[in-house]
Amino acid sequence: MVANDGIDLDVLPGQIHAVLGENGAGKSTLMKIIYGVTQPTEGELRWHGQPLRIDSPAQARRLGIGMVFQHFSLFETLSVVENVALGLDGRHDLDALARNIEQVSARYGLPVQPHRLVHALSVGERQRVEIVRCLLQQPKLLIMDEPTSVLTPQAVQRLFETLRQLAAEGCSILYISHKLDEIQALCDVATVLRDGRVSGRCVPAQETPASMARMMIGRDLPVCVHGPSQPQTPAQLRVRDLSLPSDEPFGVDLQSVSLEVFGGEIVGIAGVSGNGQQELLRAISGEQTLDDAAAVSMAGLDVGQLGAAQRRALGLCFVPEERLGRGAVPDMSLAENALLTAHRHGLVRHGLLDRGAMARFAAACIERFAVKAPGPQASARSLSGGNLQKFIVGRELMQRPALLVAAQPTWGVDVGAAAFIRQSLIDLRNAGAAVLVVSEELDELFEICDRIAVLAGGRLSPLRPLAQTSLEEIGTWMSGLWPPGEAAQAEMAQTSQARAVRSRHNGASPHAAP
Repeated sequence: MVANDGIDLDVLPGQIHAVLGENGAGKSTLMKIIYGVTQPTEGELRWHGQPLRIDSPAQARRLGIGMVFQHFSLFETLSVVENVALGLDGRHDLDALARNIEQVSARYGLPVQPHRLVHALSVGERQRVEIVRCLLQQPKLLIMDEPTSVLTPQAVQRLFETLRQLAAEGCSILYISHKLDEIQALCDVATVLRDGRVSGRCVPAQETPASMARMMIGRDLPVCVHGPSQPQTPAQLRVRDLSLPSDEPFGVDLQSVSLEVFGGEIVGIAGVSGNGQQELLRAISGEQTLDDAAAVSMAGLDVGQLGAAQRRALGLCFVPEERLGRGAVPDMSLAENALLTAHRHGLVRHGLLDRGAMARFAAACIERFAVKAPGPQASARSLSGGNLQKFIVGRELMQRPALLVAAQPTWGVDVGAAAFIRQSLIDLRNAGAAVLVVSEELDELFEICDRIAVLAGGRLSPLRPLAQTSLEEIGTWMSGLWPPGEAAQAEMAQTSQARAVRSRHNGASPHAAP
């Protein structure tokens, strides 16, 4: 299989140049060649007009080439400042470097805590670390692979201001993103890849997202069909007044979080990364058990003291925000990764692994979710980020969960695949499952959700039906600024909704006397 086939790419000084393509089109491989991670078998690379072979990322950095990877290159047991120091040449005073990190992160609106350990950071916070580390290198060519996939709209706009400023100062930028509206707003030119070859070039300002999508995938972009919800009783997930101190020194304490998710609806939780999302997901998924069994319940059963495996046995499936390491084991095959969460679905018989069933399950997932992979025996590490995400989401959906909890479900996935995943979540909801989606993609949440709330500073805002809120209101709430009386009103409204759902379920009028 050839990842890149005869690609020609010219990047001018001060130019913001987009590279577009579906997952597996060869974008990341091309960037790794430029950055010295991967060596080409044919062709020529020229830097400032001179032929050059870049043998390593260290050589690339000395030339002035920096790269923000889609899969983060951070040591989890080290602090932010230690990780940044490893990416810079020479010796550094860590205290002085920490102050420099704080200054750069504040200047560009990418808040980073230098002394926090990386393993305690959310995906969005790790993305900020990668970007700040690159900016500290003052690159002449900056390669950005899906840099905004887990950033908020406000942070994206601040980053765009930074990139335009860098371009004005003569820095060239290679920008990979599946967000076509961003490409249109930011980039000067775009090169489109399909199956490892250049399939077209365009000026994004002269195109539309739809026309660029057609260039990428060869057809019109699918549109999600989202009809009215039919919530069912009892609630599949109920969180009651959950307060939970974080185990991490820089973590976020959850404060009196309450919510319900009924079968037949999708509830979305928006928020800036690092505001308690990790802590809430661990409490719901069972990765962290609770002292109060009643703090989390599923289908009427108190599960707060049950572990992740016991909750999965009750019908929970979970898509974590971190693909490699939590969603999949990098060096294991796709068939083996299928086994990790789907072993109850005929993959184990009489206590023994059924490798044929494992391979068939993985093959079905590859086919159904259009995962570009050689087959079930391919390692998770060998897939592009978007294709691995499709496999992980597909693995969970194929188990037909009663409750699906998904964090950043379309992170790094191309526009066609993202639409397919979103429609699959809607179809799961239409089949009666309860779906909870935690995402920083407000457009995604407004496309698929029935109700939405915001997590800020460990507190959960009121849950609002989509028809009763707006992007602007949710964006304001993401800073923690919701009206003080909203919580009590929302609790009353939620109680009324639960009564209405029970009434419909029992065949009575929702207006009948209780």
